[in-house]
Amino acid sequence: MSMPAAMPSPEQVIPMNSFTMQDVVENVIFDEIQIGHTARIVRTLMLEDIQAFAAVSGDTNPAHLDPDYADATLFHGIIGHGMWGGALISALLGTVFPGPGTIYLEQNLHFSHPVRVGDTLTVSVTVTTRDEARKRIELDCQVINQNGERVLYGLARVLAPTQKVRRARTHNPTIQLFDPQARLNALLSMGEGLPAVRCGVVHPCDIESLRGAIDAARHGLIDPVLIGPEARLRAVAEEADIDLQGIDIVAVEHSHAAASMAAAMAADRKVEALMKGSLHTDELIHAVLATPDLRSGRRMSHVFRFDVPTYAKPLLLTDAALNITPSLQDKMDIVQNAIEFARLLGVSSPKVAILSALETVNPNMPSTIDAAALCKMAQRGQIVGGVLDGPLAFDNAISAAAARIKQIESEVAGDADILVVPDLESGNMLGKQLEYLAGATASGIVLGARVPIALTSRADGASARIASALLAKLVAHHNRLIKP
Repeated sequence: MSMPAAMPSPEQVIPMNSFTMQDVVENVIFDEIQIGHTARIVRTLMLEDIQAFAAVSGDTNPAHLDPDYADATLFHGIIGHGMWGGALISALLGTVFPGPGTIYLEQNLHFSHPVRVGDTLTVSVTVTTRDEARKRIELDCQVINQNGERVLYGLARVLAPTQKVRRARTHNPTIQLFDPQARLNALLSMGEGLPAVRCGVVHPCDIESLRGAIDAARHGLIDPVLIGPEARLRAVAEEADIDLQGIDIVAVEHSHAAASMAAAMAADRKVEALMKGSLHTDELIHAVLATPDLRSGRRMSHVFRFDVPTYAKPLLLTDAALNITPSLQDKMDIVQNAIEFARLLGVSSPKVAILSALETVNPNMPSTIDAAALCKMAQRGQIVGGVLDGPLAFDNAISAAAARIKQIESEVAGDADILVVPDLESGNMLGKQLEYLAGATASGIVLGARVPIALTSRADGASARIASALLAKLVAHHNRLIKP
């Protein structure tokens, strides 16, 4: 009997890693299926597959995700989930043969070899029985790796489709894999080997700010000195079951007094860094500015550090917290602060995008003129250590594709390390959009004073505060070598 035209031949191999190349899906109905008919697909296991499967299934067994743990198992390395192989069989049955309209009735599986990252699997199903009355078929299922080893096998029983289906293939959804904890761990590793710095934690009178400070201490980032109303601090600690044993407390009456005390302690070198608690930012910054010994001669500015799921590297954003309408001179300091900070984080020559609403100089738009002037300042050595370009719109600053479409030739466009915004309003909105719409994780620090100030929003959780403490620790250690 000749094989129907729609029937995949035994030799046909569908490479699932490039499945989107198949524009049309067509099933094979029961009347076309004969015993011995076979179909196959090929799939290579990538680390992203393991991570995505763990995310959707909830199976976070460390044998699949933790290299240190996996190396100590009998498999001596990370392996794929066994049921990932089972899912490949399901994909073959549901999309290739018999295809759409197939209903799973039963599947048994035997696991004989582990599947590792980089293994290429050939998944095949072969019809072994055919039930005319109930339109059921049984299929022998085999999964073979690139070495010819059978890693998985079993028997599937399905109800085959009886109505022909031919339609445009539904393309795979896009999955963005982002592990905030892994990104945080990578950031914290930058401080390994450096002792904790004594840090004044200013008025941490809510649960999140107090917990963030204590957690930062447990991570070896800071040696905290809590500055605030002692009774209130202890009440918050008791409410949240936070242990304050061994933690220094400097008792003051209210937030204004806490800010003034913190600034005085920093000026007297009793602390090397400050961390904002539950008080308003302007209270703390005003106290620092009012303390001459904390001034460095450079404009103070805030820098956000973002890990953005859709961006390939950490992104710095400045200034979105301190300078409301910075002058050109202010922006020069803001840019220089950010460049030196990026270099401290390991970026040897930071790429700085000076943002505006468009990428050409427009006399009616002052931010474009400031951007051009800053670039000229960098050319003349008034700003050093980075590569500047601007004005750039946000899209072509972070998207190489957008820069190509607009025919922008730039070393910075599409690959920025630092985004410099025109004013606080635009920066604040951009920062919150990255965090709340793009799923970015944020930390923040104030630079330009003689001590770093870990500065986060009162709405931020403990993780953002821990990350900000790490940034303060790095700057404080840098300040020991090079006085600001």
